[in-house]
Amino acid sequence: MQTLTDTALAAHLADVAGHLLIAVRDSDVLSLKALGKAGDATANQFLCHALRENRPDDALLSEEEKDSEERLGHSRVWIVDPVDGTREYGERRADWAVHVALAIDGAATHGAVALPGANDGKGLVLRSDAPIVVPPAPDRLRMVVSRTRPAKEAVAVAEALDAELIPMGSAGAKAMAVILGEADIYLHTGGQYEWDSCAPAAVALAHGLHASRADGSPLVYNQRDTYMPDLLICRREHAALVLDTMAGFGAGL
Repeated sequence: MQTLTDTALAAHLADVAGHLLIAVRDSDVLSLKALGKAGDATANQFLCHALRENRPDDALLSEEEKDSEERLGHSRVWIVDPVDGTREYGERRADWAVHVALAIDGAATHGAVALPGANDGKGLVLRSDAPIVVPPAPDRLRMVVSRTRPAKEAVAVAEALDAELIPMGSAGAKAMAVILGEADIYLHTGGQYEWDSCAPAAVALAHGLHASRADGSPLVYNQRDTYMPDLLICRREHAALVLDTMAGFGAGL
């Protein structure tokens, strides 16, 4: 599959991994706890083997594999999250995702996010080389937040902007909701890792959205410490408003 472009490879692998995950879940032979572990392991093994086979000269960072600082010497690093939203996956919800991204020199340049449970179970893959038309925004802003533990900063910003709060599962599902016109702002301040946001950021940027840290600084990947404290993905026309509102709170939150 060397003939595939980087983004085409990312999209194909994310799609296949999503189908594998659905098959594991629909086997109905695993408990909820075991299902999450089995799904993570199955998708991770497929993605990592496929990437090493098809892009042997590139480095790899996966949530489900032991990290190696060897990747820091590479310009091209694949960053994957085999199951973004393990809880939602196990609960047979639609708001979980598969992330496959390529970061080049620290930037999220190529990526795909598969939403296997979306589209009435038919699945959907959003990719950085095939942007769709982002639907127009309604009059009242809508902000997606964690359905189980919404960050207080995000809630405070939503209240300040009189934005409707939309609880949702995984990071990938929330970011793609902005592209799909189901939300306008995704602000997360509860801490994530590079694999949580690299593919969503690549896809969002390709769709003309704003993607940055919560203070407006760039998202930089393939760092020694893979922890990323915050993330903002939104329509470009709303970015300054959200960033100014965040800055106005300062350390008061």
